[in-house]
Amino acid sequence: MRQPRILGMILAGGRGDRLFPLTKARSKPAVPFAGKHRIVDFVLSNFINSAIYAVYVLVQYKSQSLIEHLRSTWRWRIGGGLTGTFITTVPPQQRWGESWYQGTADAVYQNLNLIRDFRPTLVAVFGADHIYRMDLNQMVAFHLENNAEITVAALPVPIAEASSFGVIAVDDDQRIIGFEEKPKNPPSMPGNPTLAYSSMGNYLFNAELLMESLLEDSRRSTEHDFGRTIIPELFPRQRIGAMSGRCGHIGKRT
Repeated sequence: MRQPRILGMILAGGRGDRLFPLTKARSKPAVPFAGKHRIVDFVLSNFINSAIYAVYVLVQYKSQSLIEHLRSTWRWRIGGGLTGTFITTVPPQQRWGESWYQGTADAVYQNLNLIRDFRPTLVAVFGADHIYRMDLNQMVAFHLENNAEITVAALPVPIAEASSFGVIAVDDDQRIIGFEEKPKNPPSMPGNPTLAYSSMGNYLFNAELLMESLLEDSRRSTEHDFGRTIIPELFPRQRIGAMSGRCGHIGKRT
């Protein structure tokens, strides 16, 4: 099978208010962790170790510390110096209007030109503020084997804690049949009433569907957010799968 052409879009503009005062002078992805590392290093390491070498990092809030870290730490050539291999920071440029990034979906929408120019088959839209280890090749394989149009990385959590997360309901084929942010009565995983699937906020999209969905969302008054708007509106009519730790050894998150 021919390998898909994958573009990474990492969302790294988070304020991280709950980590204050660590985020007094920097965004959450730039917060130091375990000595010389930053939180953003984990998602970048997952991408590079999965041989995804074309990555845009979308920054916004107090981004200078993050930009300097990426420049000094990830400046080495990746992918053997091949054409189309890069890790590039992308600040808001107001290309499509007068506003800065208004939500996770809007951040990607405002950079649709980068997706069009790269012409990927798949786009991996991941957050930059989780600490975990993941082989994205397993997620890609799951996506292709299930003929999915979108795949969401899911993590089992105790049902008693699930109301703090975006919760996914799935059928026996791991297809998403429900998606709700912080529900009062979260649905349990099939066959296990003590656990629920929480969304990690990491998505793998067929590129054409992603661009069509973002263009449609931009014309309406919504929260312009993947978890609150895009996925909940798409799962009833598109094939969206949930790849859990059982399928792909997804690790813990912050």
